[in-house]
Amino acid sequence: MKLTVKITRWASPPIILVLGLLITIAIGTLLLKLPVSTQDGVTLQWVDAFFTATSAACVTGLVVVDVETTFTVFGETVIVVLMQIGGLGFMTMATLFALVLGRRLSLRDRLLLKEAINAESMEGIVRIVRKVMIFSFTIEGIAAVILALRWATEMPLGQAIYYGLFHSVSLFNNGGFDLFGNSFQFYTGDWLFNLVASVLVISGGLGFVVLNDLFEYRKTRRLSLHSKLVLSVSGALIGIGALVLFVFEFTNPHTLGSLNWSEKIYASIFQSVSTRSSGTSTIDITEIRQATQFFFILLMFIGASPGSTGGGIKTTTFLLMIGAVYAMIRGNRDIVFFRHRVPRELLMRALTIIMVTLMIFMVVVMLLLVIEDEPFLSIMFEAASAVGTVGLSVGVTAELSDIGKILIAFTMFVGRIGPLTIAYALRPRKEKQLYRHPEGRIIIG
Repeated sequence: MKLTVKITRWASPPIILVLGLLITIAIGTLLLKLPVSTQDGVTLQWVDAFFTATSAACVTGLVVVDVETTFTVFGETVIVVLMQIGGLGFMTMATLFALVLGRRLSLRDRLLLKEAINAESMEGIVRIVRKVMIFSFTIEGIAAVILALRWATEMPLGQAIYYGLFHSVSLFNNGGFDLFGNSFQFYTGDWLFNLVASVLVISGGLGFVVLNDLFEYRKTRRLSLHSKLVLSVSGALIGIGALVLFVFEFTNPHTLGSLNWSEKIYASIFQSVSTRSSGTSTIDITEIRQATQFFFILLMFIGASPGSTGGGIKTTTFLLMIGAVYAMIRGNRDIVFFRHRVPRELLMRALTIIMVTLMIFMVVVMLLLVIEDEPFLSIMFEAASAVGTVGLSVGVTAELSDIGKILIAFTMFVGRIGPLTIAYALRPRKEKQLYRHPEGRIIIG
């Protein structure tokens, strides 16, 4: 009996998700270290291969080597596959292969899928995953064709198709990798690229449950409370982010200052969309002002939405805490959104996620300040980018020591898998508590 319990605990969904991502990173590291993965004359260190594989599998986009000049087509393909697996989740990809092979999913498989995509229940979970996979690959395919046609005007057709596919996968999965070396700064004023890229990033950052709700909206004519909240807060953050960036960087000659009005608007909107999860840019992030850096840190810490390809504390967690503050100020007992009361358990979960993520972030910043000789705000920026699996950098990542790279890689892993998932995977088996302590009063505020 004891052996059975032990095996069951070590096969729990959180542990399997953690181990699955670790195995994916390990395989990616080995593949990137193969001679066929790197250009002739390029020697890739083990720590750099590990960092790149972690960044791709955790769909972050922080890099310590230049992707285009370091890796061959095979190496870049490995990165694309890692981003696809990391973005959709290895359990979602495993489900795809199982469905293709005609294998029925067990109860444990369905439990893992529920955990992987943050669904509320297992009801219709396979149907949701199937639709999301179709929806995801369709969006990536259409975007890849549009981008390929766009780039065919300035590069050979074969290269344009390859670039279209690579960047479509990278943008939709919020991977942050690019083959241009300076992200997408050549396309600041290109309305077509900005539109396609923004749609890809937003679609990937909304979450699988929201995508399914939007997919079903024509039939149901209704959205769940979760989808309403995600769409509302995502739209608000994009608008506020674009406005703040526009104001802060309007006169900065190294970012928006030298652009015309339309380019300023395109860059502000795209960077606001990208900053919370994608990590791509159409302006030089290393030249943004300190006020903008700090604001970006806040956006990266919030991140994308639950069950999406992005990281961070998630948009609904942030909105729930805002709702709690509003309710307390107004003297309301309950947190209410769209005439629905939010359970207290969700508030406790949101508070736990914020505090655990914040503690990890602060510890990483302090350790990096000890290890690395870089400005405080720049260290904060890189750490926030890692914990939010964003991928934006002010130039510090490439200069990190080996210990610093490993620390940032660990932070990306925690940011992608989620601090609570790791905590659940490591916690001891829960014993039923047969008593409650008496209530105590504490003075706060």
